[in-house]
Amino acid sequence: MIETAQSEVGAISRMLLKHPRAAFGDTASIERQWRALNFTAPPDLARATAEYDRFVALLNQNGVGMEFLSDTETSGLDSIYVRDASVVCDRGAIVCRMGKPARETEPAAQEAALRAIGYPIAGRIEAPGRLEGGDVLWLDRRTIAVGRGYRTNDEGILQLRRLLGHAIDELITVPLPHWRGPADVFHLMSIISPVDDDLAVVYSPLMPVAFREFLIARGTTLVDVPDEEFETMGANVLALAPRTCVMLNQNPLTRERLEKNGATVIAYEGSDISLKGGGGPTCLTRPLKRVVR
Repeated sequence: MIETAQSEVGAISRMLLKHPRAAFGDTASIERQWRALNFTAPPDLARATAEYDRFVALLNQNGVGMEFLSDTETSGLDSIYVRDASVVCDRGAIVCRMGKPARETEPAAQEAALRAIGYPIAGRIEAPGRLEGGDVLWLDRRTIAVGRGYRTNDEGILQLRRLLGHAIDELITVPLPHWRGPADVFHLMSIISPVDDDLAVVYSPLMPVAFREFLIARGTTLVDVPDEEFETMGANVLALAPRTCVMLNQNPLTRERLEKNGATVIAYEGSDISLKGGGGPTCLTRPLKRVVR
Protein backbone atom coordinates (compact mmCIF):
# COMPACT_ATOMS: atom_id res chain seq x y z
CA MET A 1 0.00 0.00 0.00
CA ILE A 2 1.29 3.46 -0.89
CA GLU A 3 0.01 6.98 -0.38
CA THR A 4 -0.28 9.07 -3.52
CA ALA A 5 -2.03 12.13 -4.92
CA GLN A 6 -2.12 10.61 -8.40
CA SER A 7 -5.36 8.64 -8.12
CA GLU A 8 -9.10 9.31 -8.26
CA VAL A 9 -10.13 6.01 -6.70
CA GLY A 10 -7.74 5.09 -3.87
CA ALA A 11 -8.93 5.37 -0.28
CA ILE A 12 -8.91 9.07 0.59
CA SER A 13 -6.65 9.77 3.55
CA ARG A 14 -6.54 13.58 3.39
CA MET A 15 -8.91 16.10 1.84
CA LEU A 16 -9.48 19.84 1.54
CA LEU A 17 -12.98 21.33 1.94
CA LYS A 18 -14.72 24.66 2.55
CA HIS A 19 -17.82 24.94 4.70
CA PRO A 20 -20.73 27.07 3.38
CA ARG A 21 -20.40 29.29 6.45
CA ALA A 22 -16.98 30.30 5.06
CA ALA A 23 -17.92 30.28 1.36
CA PHE A 24 -21.40 31.79 1.48
CA GLY A 25 -20.97 34.26 4.32
CA ASP A 26 -24.44 35.49 5.19
CA THR A 27 -27.82 35.85 3.52
CA ALA A 28 -27.02 39.32 2.22
CA SER A 29 -23.81 38.03 0.60
CA ILE A 30 -25.72 35.19 -1.05
CA GLU A 31 -28.30 37.60 -2.41
CA ARG A 32 -25.60 39.85 -3.90
CA GLN A 33 -23.86 37.03 -5.73
CA TRP A 34 -26.06 34.14 -6.78
CA ARG A 35 -27.42 35.55 -10.06
CA ALA A 36 -24.05 36.77 -11.35
CA LEU A 37 -22.48 33.40 -10.53
CA ASN A 38 -25.20 31.52 -12.45
CA PHE A 39 -26.64 29.68 -9.46
CA THR A 40 -30.12 28.45 -10.33
CA ALA A 41 -31.51 29.90 -7.07
CA PRO A 42 -30.09 31.47 -3.89
CA PRO A 43 -28.87 28.83 -1.44
CA ASP A 44 -30.60 28.89 1.92
CA LEU A 45 -27.75 29.25 4.42
CA ALA A 46 -29.39 27.21 7.19
CA ARG A 47 -30.29 24.33 4.86
CA ALA A 48 -26.86 24.48 3.20
CA THR A 49 -25.18 24.30 6.60
CA ALA A 50 -27.26 21.30 7.65
CA GLU A 51 -26.63 19.50 4.33
CA TYR A 52 -22.92 20.15 4.53
CA ASP A 53 -22.62 19.01 8.12
CA ARG A 54 -24.26 15.71 7.16
CA PHE A 55 -21.93 15.45 4.14
CA VAL A 56 -18.88 15.96 6.37
CA ALA A 57 -20.21 13.40 8.85
CA LEU A 58 -20.41 10.71 6.19
CA LEU A 59 -16.83 11.51 5.10
CA ASN A 60 -15.73 11.24 8.71
CA GLN A 61 -17.48 7.88 9.06
CA ASN A 62 -15.36 6.65 6.15
CA GLY A 63 -12.06 7.64 7.73
CA VAL A 64 -11.29 10.74 5.65
CA GLY A 65 -8.88 13.22 7.24
CA MET A 66 -10.19 16.73 6.55
CA GLU A 67 -8.67 20.20 6.29
CA PHE A 68 -10.97 23.23 5.99
CA LEU A 69 -10.41 26.47 4.14
CA SER A 70 -11.26 29.60 6.09
CA ASP A 71 -13.28 32.56 4.84
CA THR A 72 -11.58 35.20 2.73
CA GLU A 73 -12.94 38.60 1.79
CA THR A 74 -12.15 38.03 -1.89
CA SER A 75 -13.78 34.60 -2.36
CA GLY A 76 -17.45 34.05 -3.19
CA LEU A 77 -20.14 31.38 -3.27
CA ASP A 78 -18.30 29.27 -5.83
CA SER A 79 -15.35 28.80 -3.48
CA ILE A 80 -17.27 25.98 -1.78
CA TYR A 81 -16.30 23.96 -4.88
CA VAL A 82 -12.67 23.55 -3.84
CA ARG A 83 -11.73 21.03 -6.52
CA ASP A 84 -11.37 23.67 -9.21
CA ALA A 85 -8.61 25.86 -7.77
CA SER A 86 -5.86 23.21 -7.79
CA VAL A 87 -4.61 19.96 -9.27
CA VAL A 88 -2.56 17.58 -7.15
CA CYS A 89 0.31 15.28 -7.99
CA ASP A 90 2.90 13.47 -5.90
CA ARG A 91 5.15 16.56 -5.80
CA GLY A 92 2.34 18.69 -4.39
CA ALA A 93 -0.37 21.04 -5.63
CA ILE A 94 -0.41 22.79 -8.97
CA VAL A 95 -2.28 26.04 -8.45
CA CYS A 96 -4.80 26.68 -11.19
CA ARG A 97 -5.75 29.83 -13.10
CA MET A 98 -9.52 29.95 -13.35
CA GLY A 99 -11.45 30.15 -16.59
CA LYS A 100 -14.38 31.82 -14.81
CA PRO A 101 -13.32 35.43 -14.09
CA ALA A 102 -15.48 35.67 -10.95
CA ARG A 103 -13.36 32.89 -9.40
CA GLU A 104 -9.93 34.34 -10.17
CA THR A 105 -9.05 34.99 -6.50
CA GLU A 106 -9.66 31.42 -5.34
CA PRO A 107 -6.34 29.80 -6.37
CA ALA A 108 -4.21 32.24 -4.37
CA ALA A 109 -6.40 31.75 -1.30
CA GLN A 110 -6.14 27.98 -1.66
CA GLU A 111 -2.38 28.14 -2.17
CA ALA A 112 -1.97 30.09 1.07
CA ALA A 113 -4.11 27.57 2.94
CA LEU A 114 -2.18 24.61 1.52
CA ARG A 115 1.13 26.17 2.51
CA ALA A 116 -0.24 26.77 6.01
CA ILE A 117 -0.97 23.05 6.49
CA GLY A 118 2.42 22.06 5.08
CA TYR A 119 1.21 20.78 1.73
CA PRO A 120 3.86 21.44 -0.95
CA ILE A 121 3.24 23.60 -4.01
CA ALA A 122 4.58 22.08 -7.23
CA GLY A 123 3.85 25.07 -9.45
CA ARG A 124 1.13 27.28 -10.84
CA ILE A 125 -0.60 27.97 -14.12
CA GLU A 126 0.28 31.42 -15.45
CA ALA A 127 -1.46 33.72 -17.95
CA PRO A 128 -2.46 33.23 -20.71
CA GLY A 129 -3.00 29.67 -19.50
CA ARG A 130 -6.30 28.66 -17.95
CA LEU A 131 -6.90 25.42 -16.07
CA GLU A 132 -9.61 24.32 -13.62
CA GLY A 133 -9.35 21.24 -11.45
CA GLY A 134 -12.75 19.93 -12.52
CA ASP A 135 -11.28 19.38 -15.98
CA VAL A 136 -8.47 17.13 -14.71
CA LEU A 137 -8.62 13.49 -13.61
CA TRP A 138 -6.16 10.69 -13.04
CA LEU A 139 -6.94 7.52 -14.99
CA ASP A 140 -4.07 5.77 -13.22
CA ARG A 141 -0.90 6.93 -11.46
CA ARG A 142 0.88 7.57 -14.77
CA THR A 143 -2.01 8.71 -16.98
CA ILE A 144 -3.96 11.94 -16.69
CA ALA A 145 -6.89 13.22 -18.74
CA VAL A 146 -7.64 16.93 -19.20
CA GLY A 147 -10.79 18.43 -20.68
CA ARG A 148 -10.25 21.21 -23.23
CA GLY A 149 -13.23 23.52 -22.97
CA TYR A 150 -14.17 27.04 -21.98
CA ARG A 151 -12.57 26.77 -18.51
CA THR A 152 -9.30 25.12 -19.59
CA ASN A 153 -7.35 26.22 -22.66
CA ASP A 154 -4.47 24.77 -24.71
CA GLU A 155 -1.85 26.89 -22.96
CA GLY A 156 -3.06 25.74 -19.55
CA ILE A 157 -2.77 22.13 -20.66
CA LEU A 158 0.75 22.70 -22.01
CA GLN A 159 1.84 24.26 -18.71
CA LEU A 160 0.31 21.38 -16.75
CA ARG A 161 2.22 18.89 -18.90
CA ARG A 162 5.49 20.70 -18.25
CA LEU A 163 4.85 20.93 -14.51
CA LEU A 164 4.04 17.23 -14.24
CA GLY A 165 7.22 16.33 -16.11
CA HIS A 166 8.37 12.77 -15.44
CA ALA A 167 5.50 12.13 -13.02
CA ILE A 168 3.36 10.92 -15.94
CA ASP A 169 3.70 8.83 -19.07
CA GLU A 170 0.67 10.19 -20.89
CA LEU A 171 -1.59 13.24 -20.87
CA ILE A 172 -4.80 12.83 -22.83
CA THR A 173 -6.58 15.97 -24.02
CA VAL A 174 -10.35 15.50 -24.19
CA PRO A 175 -12.24 18.06 -26.33
CA LEU A 176 -15.40 19.21 -24.54
CA PRO A 177 -18.67 20.26 -26.21
CA HIS A 178 -20.09 23.78 -26.36
CA TRP A 179 -23.16 22.52 -24.46
CA ARG A 180 -24.69 25.68 -22.93
CA GLY A 181 -21.83 27.99 -23.75
CA PRO A 182 -19.02 29.76 -21.88
CA ALA A 183 -21.21 31.21 -19.13
CA ASP A 184 -22.30 27.77 -17.89
CA VAL A 185 -20.22 25.36 -15.82
CA PHE A 186 -19.09 22.31 -17.81
CA HIS A 187 -16.01 20.34 -16.85
CA LEU A 188 -14.62 16.97 -17.90
CA MET A 189 -15.88 15.67 -14.56
CA SER A 190 -19.39 16.74 -15.56
CA ILE A 191 -19.44 13.65 -17.79
CA ILE A 192 -17.12 11.13 -16.13
CA SER A 193 -16.25 10.03 -12.59
CA PRO A 194 -13.90 7.09 -11.97
CA VAL A 195 -15.16 4.75 -9.24
CA ASP A 196 -12.44 2.09 -9.52
CA ASP A 197 -9.49 1.42 -11.80
CA ASP A 198 -11.83 -0.46 -14.14
CA LEU A 199 -15.18 1.27 -13.44
CA ALA A 200 -16.45 4.76 -14.25
CA VAL A 201 -19.76 6.60 -14.31
CA VAL A 202 -20.27 8.45 -17.62
CA TYR A 203 -22.80 10.47 -19.55
CA SER A 204 -22.16 9.05 -23.01
CA PRO A 205 -24.20 11.54 -25.14
CA LEU A 206 -21.67 14.30 -24.36
CA MET A 207 -18.52 12.13 -24.44
CA PRO A 208 -16.11 12.36 -27.38
CA VAL A 209 -16.16 9.04 -29.23
CA ALA A 210 -12.37 8.69 -29.18
CA PHE A 211 -12.19 9.14 -25.40
CA ARG A 212 -15.03 6.71 -24.79
CA GLU A 213 -13.34 4.12 -27.02
CA PHE A 214 -10.03 4.74 -25.23
CA LEU A 215 -11.61 3.97 -21.85
CA ILE A 216 -13.25 0.78 -23.15
CA ALA A 217 -9.95 -0.34 -24.69
CA ARG A 218 -8.35 0.07 -21.24
CA GLY A 219 -10.88 -2.41 -19.87
CA THR A 220 -13.04 0.19 -18.11
CA THR A 221 -16.68 -0.73 -17.54
CA LEU A 222 -18.81 2.34 -18.22
CA VAL A 223 -21.92 2.90 -16.11
CA ASP A 224 -24.19 5.11 -18.21
CA VAL A 225 -26.16 7.90 -16.57
CA PRO A 226 -29.70 8.14 -18.01
CA ASP A 227 -30.75 11.42 -19.62
CA GLU A 228 -33.12 12.28 -16.79
CA GLU A 229 -30.32 12.09 -14.21
CA PHE A 230 -27.70 14.16 -16.01
CA GLU A 231 -29.18 17.44 -14.76
CA THR A 232 -29.08 16.16 -11.18
CA MET A 233 -25.38 15.37 -11.61
CA GLY A 234 -25.64 11.61 -11.84
CA ALA A 235 -22.23 11.62 -13.53
CA ASN A 236 -20.61 13.50 -10.63
CA VAL A 237 -19.58 10.76 -8.19
CA LEU A 238 -16.79 10.87 -5.61
CA ALA A 239 -14.87 7.65 -4.99
CA LEU A 240 -13.97 7.41 -1.29
CA ALA A 241 -12.17 4.12 -1.98
CA PRO A 242 -12.31 1.57 -4.81
CA ARG A 243 -15.99 0.88 -5.55
CA THR A 244 -17.12 2.93 -2.55
CA CYS A 245 -18.58 6.25 -3.62
CA VAL A 246 -20.73 9.25 -2.75
CA MET A 247 -23.40 10.73 -5.00
CA LEU A 248 -26.44 12.99 -4.85
CA ASN A 249 -29.57 11.16 -3.73
CA GLN A 250 -31.62 12.39 -6.70
CA ASN A 251 -30.09 9.72 -8.98
CA PRO A 252 -31.65 6.33 -8.13
CA LEU A 253 -31.19 4.76 -11.57
CA THR A 254 -27.49 5.56 -11.70
CA ARG A 255 -27.14 4.31 -8.14
CA GLU A 256 -28.83 1.02 -9.06
CA ARG A 257 -26.51 0.58 -12.05
CA LEU A 258 -23.45 1.23 -9.89
CA GLU A 259 -24.60 -1.26 -7.28
CA LYS A 260 -25.12 -3.89 -9.98
CA ASN A 261 -21.44 -3.41 -10.81
CA GLY A 262 -20.40 -4.10 -7.23
CA ALA A 263 -20.19 -0.54 -5.92
CA THR A 264 -21.24 0.61 -2.48
CA VAL A 265 -23.08 3.92 -2.90
CA ILE A 266 -23.61 6.51 -0.17
CA ALA A 267 -26.20 9.13 -1.11
CA TYR A 268 -26.43 12.63 0.32
CA GLU A 269 -28.94 15.47 0.14
CA GLY A 270 -27.36 18.41 -1.66
CA SER A 271 -30.12 20.68 -2.91
CA ASP A 272 -28.49 23.83 -1.51
CA ILE A 273 -24.80 22.88 -1.56
CA SER A 274 -24.76 21.08 -4.90
CA LEU A 275 -27.75 21.43 -7.20
CA LYS A 276 -28.20 25.20 -7.01
CA GLY A 277 -24.54 25.88 -7.76
CA GLY A 278 -23.93 23.01 -10.19
CA GLY A 279 -21.28 21.30 -8.05
CA GLY A 280 -21.52 17.67 -6.97
CA PRO A 281 -19.38 15.73 -4.48
CA THR A 282 -16.22 15.81 -6.60
CA CYS A 283 -16.55 19.60 -6.86
CA LEU A 284 -17.05 20.01 -3.10
CA THR A 285 -13.81 18.16 -2.31
CA ARG A 286 -10.13 18.35 -3.18
CA PRO A 287 -8.56 15.01 -2.22
CA LEU A 288 -4.91 15.60 -1.31
CA LYS A 289 -3.77 12.03 -0.63
CA ARG A 290 -5.16 8.58 -1.33
CA VAL A 291 -3.96 5.10 -0.40
CA VAL A 292 -3.59 2.63 -3.29
CA ARG A 293 -2.36 -0.90 -3.67
